[in-house]
Amino acid sequence: MNSPGATPAERFAAHRARTRDHGPALLDFQGLYDFGLDAFQMEACRALESGQGVLVAAPTGSGKTVVGEFAVHLALAGGQKCFYTTPIKALSNQKYADLVRRYGPDKVGLLTGDNSVNGEAPIVVMTTEVLRNMLYARSHTLTGLGFVVMDEVHYLADRFRGAVWEEVIIHVPDSVRIVALSATVSNAEEFGEWLQEVRGETAVIVDEHRPVPLFQHMLVGNRLYDLFVDTGDPSARPKINPQLRNVAVDEVRRAKINQGRRTGRKRVARPPRFRPPPRPDVIERLDRAGLLPAITFIFSRAACDAAVLQCLHAGLRLTSREEAEEIRAHVELRTVDLADADLRVLGYDDWLAGLERGIAAHHAGMLPTFKEVVEELFARGLIKAVFATETLALGINMPARTVVIEKLDKWNGEAHADLTPGEYTQLTGRAGRRGIDVEGHAVVLWSPGMDPFSVAGLAGTRTYPLNSSFRPSYNMAVNLVGAVGRERARTLLEESFAQFQADRAVVGLARQVHKNEEALAGYSEAATCHLGDFMEYAALRRALSDREAELARERSTARRSEAIRSLERLRPGDVIVVPSGRRAGLAVVLDPGLGRRSDGPAPLVLTAQRSVQRLSALDFSRPVEPVERIRIPRSFSPRSPQQRRDLAATLRTKVPDEDVKVQRGGGRRGGGPVGDDAEITRLRRELRQHPCHGCTEREDHARWAERYFRLERETDSLRHRVEGRSQVIARTFDRVCGVLEQLGYLEGDTVTEEGRRLGRIYNELDLLTAESLRAGIWEHLEPAELAACVSALVYESRQPDDASAPRTPPGAARDALGNMVRLWGELDSIEKDNRVSFLREPDLGFAWTAYRWADGGRLDEVLLEAGMTAGDFVRAVKQLLDLLGQVAVAAPDGSRIRRIAGKAMDAMRRGVVAYTSVS
Repeated sequence: MNSPGATPAERFAAHRARTRDHGPALLDFQGLYDFGLDAFQMEACRALESGQGVLVAAPTGSGKTVVGEFAVHLALAGGQKCFYTTPIKALSNQKYADLVRRYGPDKVGLLTGDNSVNGEAPIVVMTTEVLRNMLYARSHTLTGLGFVVMDEVHYLADRFRGAVWEEVIIHVPDSVRIVALSATVSNAEEFGEWLQEVRGETAVIVDEHRPVPLFQHMLVGNRLYDLFVDTGDPSARPKINPQLRNVAVDEVRRAKINQGRRTGRKRVARPPRFRPPPRPDVIERLDRAGLLPAITFIFSRAACDAAVLQCLHAGLRLTSREEAEEIRAHVELRTVDLADADLRVLGYDDWLAGLERGIAAHHAGMLPTFKEVVEELFARGLIKAVFATETLALGINMPARTVVIEKLDKWNGEAHADLTPGEYTQLTGRAGRRGIDVEGHAVVLWSPGMDPFSVAGLAGTRTYPLNSSFRPSYNMAVNLVGAVGRERARTLLEESFAQFQADRAVVGLARQVHKNEEALAGYSEAATCHLGDFMEYAALRRALSDREAELARERSTARRSEAIRSLERLRPGDVIVVPSGRRAGLAVVLDPGLGRRSDGPAPLVLTAQRSVQRLSALDFSRPVEPVERIRIPRSFSPRSPQQRRDLAATLRTKVPDEDVKVQRGGGRRGGGPVGDDAEITRLRRELRQHPCHGCTEREDHARWAERYFRLERETDSLRHRVEGRSQVIARTFDRVCGVLEQLGYLEGDTVTEEGRRLGRIYNELDLLTAESLRAGIWEHLEPAELAACVSALVYESRQPDDASAPRTPPGAARDALGNMVRLWGELDSIEKDNRVSFLREPDLGFAWTAYRWADGGRLDEVLLEAGMTAGDFVRAVKQLLDLLGQVAVAAPDGSRIRRIAGKAMDAMRRGVVAYTSVS
């Protein structure tokens, strides 16, 4: 502040001091907030105002989006445009609403594929794919663009959609400043270096400080324990709470007490049956501790819905009467456009009952409108307990005071996998509301086998590298070649973060190769012999050793083949001797086990010790021959101890111990002598005749030579890895172009008419879509039939291993789907010839559902037949609508497909699909 008696010159000097590090735009921007900006926010905003791009990597909930909002402010102040991109439509909708509240609807637009609102506004919120498509189409909307905000830029690691982020970063005009906002990653500096290479001057701001401190807990039974104890030294490594460790051990011991069952005379302990605390009890416990609102992460949609019902049945109520009335009014306003019949199908009454009590589920299977209502009510403090899947942690601004994690593993589509430290941090990052809570809390529910140290490991790890998933696609190739030519396209792709990371790895590998080459020279010198070329002599020794090993492998393979053939000849009742191993000794064959395993027979035998075992070829080092035969009673059961005892006694009586010893001793295992091999004879002769063979220091030289050969093998492997990583993206691009040339989409540097149509299709199965169009597979279909066929190109079943054949529409649609699958098979062969693999097989799992909906089916009937949740159904239909729109644009002029695709879209855009919260 200026002193009252300051002169005009002193007041001007004080103003200059205040604005030296804070430009006029930043000063104006700060006035929009009722809180001061953090140091990292100030640093990023100053860099932006000075003309730099920025990369901000900071924890969830730290306020990174303030930097993106400053880019919006700068654009408006400078008469430029700003595109605010997000990875998911829900986040785009949320950001659009935030910016409309600040700047008004005239200045803000929304483009997500589902919605197109005021697309020529100076500020447009969009999904990243929309911007990528604009860049390739050279849209006039790009005119005047000054800033691109890329929220959640760490999505470029996503293996399905990550390439889009890199495409945008590479292709946005040089005059545009990139504002990249990322979660905390351990290689932010590396990513920033790449941004500086491809975008010019870019400030990298990394902040690992959470504005709201996070405390970690474990709930054991109904008692809440701190995970760590305060050591008094903030720089010291956190120490596990010893009381928690002891309590966890006591809980396991207590669960085992008095559990068991009687089997005969013995008491056998049952495994402890653990019952986690009921979910309503957990919520009540948190409520008593003042830890609500809370998000409980449950890695199952059905379990999230069940948790709400459990709380309702338990009579749990977290809201006042006034709050319940406010909730009902908001819900009725937001669902007024949904038909009563549809609301009944969607379980509206149960959903509303939970909301009025302050309890809700949140997952991808819910109707988008229902999810949005939960988010809005939670943000207003009216919902106190949400049971959610991990999708809530991806970008949506929905922080809580507490996050509860029920389990530390989840189903990943193939198996139950442990949570990674990155996933744990993403989930617990929701805990602690800035400006509301002084601290956030993460609570893990204890269960038997859960070690507090493993939880501490998840909570304490801070290494989450950002790795590129970029690879060229068919659509990308034709668009790039059409825009800049093939050679320039190749160069552009080498600017990707994927190639940048590969090249950095190559630098380290090449450095190691150089070190190894120096060491090889030293080893060679150490092996020098005064009698002659010792490396030549050592090469002969190595060749001899390699040939002997080769012959040994051949003999081993031959013996194994002979053993397998002998096992194939065994019959029930044959008495054999297992030569070695823990199953060694006398045995009788119960079942030859033919065709049971791909690696040969697996006979089931009874041993002389009364044990029933399944053998394999690995149990026999040589062929097996029966030493005797005994009769196995027709009524024999391997499960009967008495019958096993009787048959084993017969076995021991039939074959004396002396015969067993002879059989186990066997003959010579080696096969023919190695001396019979001409190559070995020659090598041994040359070895004896070499001058170095008589050296008194021969074995000392040989040790250095052996080190040389071992390091040479390692170095050759490193060289191969270097060659494999150099220009890996460009080589993949060349192969993609090879496929496109073979199919007539490219002719050298020229994109054909078919190629231009492919360039309008942005889909994982872009090439199959274009080929289906070109082949006229859909030309004679009706709208509902076309919807069914196109659905196979966007839909992916949540259970890909389901072996049952999906239901498909009859007639022309079924024939067309069959032709599409055959066409995919032809393209798959072409891809294999060109050593690429981009196209998955079409998924027919949604074809019947799409057909029924496009044909006018009722929502209740369609969902019942499909066995789908409303959210999955709406999402699948909207993805289908998006591709149908692309098909209509890409279809040849005058094609009937254009008109039919439009009709299919009109038929499907109704009811819950047509309803959107953004007007």
